[in-house]
This record gives sequence, structure tokens and C-alpha cells, in this order.
Amino acid sequence: MMTATTVKTEYEAIIGLETHCQLSTNTKIFSTSSTAFGADPNTNIDPVCMGLPGVLPVLNQKVLEYAVKAGLALNCQIAKYSKFDRKQYFYPDLPKNYQISQYDLPIAEHGWLEIELVDAEGNPIRKRIGITRLHMEEDAGKLVHAGSDRLSGSTYSLVDYNRAGVPLVEIVSEPDLRSGQEAAEYAEELRRIVRYLGVSDGNMQEGSLRCDVNISVRPVGQKEFGTKVEIKNMNSFSAIQRAIEYEIERQIAAIEAGDRIVQETRLWEEGTQRTSSMRVKEGSSDYRYFPEPDLAPIEVSNKQLEQWRNELPELPAQKRHHYESELGLSAYDARVLTEDRPVAEYFEGAIAAGANPKAAANWITQDIAAYLNKQKLNITEIALTPTNLADIITRIEKGKISNAQAKEKLPDLLTGISPEKAFAGQELITDPSVLEPIVDEVIAANPKELEKYRNGNTNLKGFFVGQVLKKTSKRADPKLTNELVEKKLNA
Repeated sequence: MMTATTVKTEYEAIIGLETHCQLSTNTKIFSTSSTAFGADPNTNIDPVCMGLPGVLPVLNQKVLEYAVKAGLALNCQIAKYSKFDRKQYFYPDLPKNYQISQYDLPIAEHGWLEIELVDAEGNPIRKRIGITRLHMEEDAGKLVHAGSDRLSGSTYSLVDYNRAGVPLVEIVSEPDLRSGQEAAEYAEELRRIVRYLGVSDGNMQEGSLRCDVNISVRPVGQKEFGTKVEIKNMNSFSAIQRAIEYEIERQIAAIEAGDRIVQETRLWEEGTQRTSSMRVKEGSSDYRYFPEPDLAPIEVSNKQLEQWRNELPELPAQKRHHYESELGLSAYDARVLTEDRPVAEYFEGAIAAGANPKAAANWITQDIAAYLNKQKLNITEIALTPTNLADIITRIEKGKISNAQAKEKLPDLLTGISPEKAFAGQELITDPSVLEPIVDEVIAANPKELEKYRNGNTNLKGFFVGQVLKKTSKRADPKLTNELVEKKLNA
């Protein structure tokens, strides 16, 4: 008797990110108040950001520069003509009851960035993610709810307007992401780019980078998108990945159960590791956009655009390609070295001074990184210069010092002692005629170990090598010592 088998439906996720990035200007987007983080509540305020009657906003020139540079770095088309709009909504953290943003004519559109993942074999997997638009806007204030982390359940709320008027760019991706891992990598690459440019510190803990995820699921092969859900309240890249993975499972389970997905905004709850409904999602018509009458339109000249383009640094993806294809580094090493611009510049400084690229990468990503993590320092805060690192690597390659000697002296080198001083009188003994008598002496002094070795315990070779190194204060050439010890033990 034949029974019909049920074919399980496969689903795919359609994911896009809306990222708010705070620009690192000293003053706000339309006024002269400070943007410094951590000031006492309601001290970095002024009549403009508080929306008092009779005041007029004036665009901060540095905000426009940073927005255009970010757009160029994201391969966007920069608008020759753009404008600001009023986005109407009413909430206690918005003093004017509208936000100055950009709607139909943003400063930048139609761009892309490249993400790179590493597979199980260490090979890079690259994917281009489209950027729909990048636009400028002002931030709102911050509400603190007493007795609860949200309005519901709180006894009262306090508002801090220090953040009101802080300059932002909102970067909207195309729905090209398909997993939580891809989305987290996209957000990380975006942070790398703005940090390389110097337009933002990208600090998620301070709210300088905030990502909202739009996600839907559909059966594989279906062209139409499913119903979109937005997720907010994610303060780390790992939270982005976990929230997406949870939401994919939730939506698939709901569809399989015959339920309807509702277009809504949901919050990620770190404690319970789940999303929960916050509100039904508004549409653009709910905000009643209209052109901002108090700000003139923006025109960027070709001359100004080219000047800003020429000021762009080499970006992380370009550096990764260079390190992998021309310097022969692994995708993993290239990724670690390009995570922060100062680290990449330190590495390139060592290469320029003659260091072997792979050796320099190993020292920076392993021993130096371990020291930095332990001491909670940045690479710009150590006294070991790229030139001196290259000197150390060259000494090792020429057989003047051993790797072990260099590692032992590294703490001194990192605090400013020169290689010449650190390794004075420490050059390796590479003359067999000098080392051979020392090896003979060590073997003669350890007859029991010699007998065990010759009875089959060949691991004791390391013991004899160690004794020779100890006797020579680690100056014996390790390779030559190994050869001589093995030769004498097997004689």
C-alpha cells in the first residue's frame, strides 16, 4: 500500500537593516550645543534644539561633509540637489513635535557595501549588499522610565534633551541579507567604514550606532515578499544575529500553524532571548512629511565633491583584498588586522620597514593583541614602533635571536626599550663548535634520562634541549640545538 509523503516547505528570510549612525561633530546639526556624551541631563541644550518660538535652524557644514563622505564610501550616488523635510510625530522626547529629516530627496542613494564571511576552511565568502539611501536627520531626546524599562508599567518618566538635535545619518539597506550572520557582519562592516572615515565612533553602547531590522520569511522559490516585521532594541552585533534567528523561527512556526504575520514593531528582550510586540508599524503617510521651510535646499558642487572624495582613506574591504591577494595573508588574519584603522596602519608601517607580512601579522594579532587586551590599551598607546617590530622580526629571521627570546623581552619592548638594548649580549649561539661541548656536558650530567631515552622514551629529547637552552640562558640556536641533541642521543 502506497502512502503519500509530506514534503516539508523550505523557507528563506528576507532581511534589511535601517542603521542610525551618530556623526562625530563637536556641535549639533542645527545649533551650537555640544554633542559630548555623558553630560548631566539637559545641560547640552539651546533654544533651537528645544524648539522655542522664533528660532531658526542652521545646517552644520561638518554634518554635510561627513554625510557625503559616508555616502561616497558606500559607493552611493551623491545628490546634486537635496533638501530637508519635516517628519511629524508627537512624543515627549521631541520638543518641536516634528523631526527635521530627509524624505524624497536624500543626500545619497543607490550604493552598496561588501561583506566578507569566512567558511570552515578559512576561505573568504564575499557578498555585495545594496544600500537604498543615506540621509541626514536630527536625533530625538531620551526618555527614562522609572520602575520599568519601558513606558508600560512605569510610575513616571524623565526626559533628557541632551541628545535632541545630535546629527545622524540613517543608512537603509536593500533586502539582500538572508541570515542573522550576514546581518551582523553587514552592521560590523558599516561600523568599520564610518570609523575608518572618522565620521563616527560607532559605539553601540553609547547609542552612536543603532540598528533596526526588517525581516520577513517566504517559501523558497516564491517571488513575493512575506509580511515585514521590524525589530528594535539591539545593542550589540551578537544581539542582532540572535534576534534575527529567533524571529525567523517564530515567523515560520506561525505560518506553519496557519497564523497570519502582522506588520508590527517588535522589541528584542535580551533577558528572555525573544522578541515581543511593541506597536503596529506606521507607514510614511502617518508622518505627514512636507519640505522644511526654514532650511534652504542643498547643492553640492563637483569641485567640493571631488575634494571630499580625494580625502577618503583606503577602506576595510580594499585592505582585506590587498592583504589576501598581494601579501598572502589568510582571510582570518586580514579581517583581524583591518578591524581597526590604527591596527592596519601599524601593520603597514611594519611592512614598510621591511618586516615579513606573515610574521608581522602573527605578532600583531597574537602577542601584541594579548598584551593590549590585558592592559586595556589601544595599539596607538604602546611604545613599540612599527619600525622596531620590523627590526625584531628581521633579527629572528637572520638567526640573531630566537622567537622565544623575542617573546620574553616583548613586555620591555612594548614599554619603550629599544631592540638594541633589549637584545644586547643576547645574540644566538649558532657555532656548532661552541654548542657541541655544552650538549655533551648536559647528556653526561643526566645518565638516567639518557638510559630512558635509549630504552624508547624519545620524548625526553625535549628535556635535553631544554637543559641546553637553560645552560646558555636561551641563547642556543633552537634548531641547531635540536639537531645536535638528536645526533648525540642516537650516537
